[in-house]
Amino acid sequence: MIKRGARSVAALAVGLFLSACSVPDAGDRPVTEGRDWHWDKEAGADEASAFMDVAVPRGAAEVKGAVQINPQEDVYFLSFVTGEKDAEDIAEALHPEEPLRAGKAEAVPKAELFGHLGLAEPQSLEGTRWAGVCPPCVNDDRRKKVQWIEIHVQALKSDRARVYLQAF
Repeated sequence: MIKRGARSVAALAVGLFLSACSVPDAGDRPVTEGRDWHWDKEAGADEASAFMDVAVPRGAAEVKGAVQINPQEDVYFLSFVTGEKDAEDIAEALHPEEPLRAGKAEAVPKAELFGHLGLAEPQSLEGTRWAGVCPPCVNDDRRKKVQWIEIHVQALKSDRARVYLQAF
């Protein structure tokens, strides 16, 4: 089992690795320039949901998504508020080797990840549970293009939860 702090270090290392390679072809889509990576200005929750093959539950609120274009692997972000049961069902459908588990809230290096969506980074929130999976490693044929997907579930009031999904 990977400790929460080690996950943050691993995520940072992946980010640095991804930004160290060649520049991508952004096509005709307008983007925010000035770094080794940029946000796709036209991509949002629909594109993130489609890439992850995760359906946003009917009645979900505060649906937000973004795509970070990187030199080697683009990173997709999706978040929404739904019922606690729906959040747990989504996590289970990812087929992680371990179920959602609690971790200790930790300081997260300042990054523009979920912050780009106006949200706190889920690792920094007390009581947030998480699970991660490599879809090809668990023979998830629905997600052949996804190398890693991580879900964080933050319990809210009235049996609601905020779901954070990140995939590349």
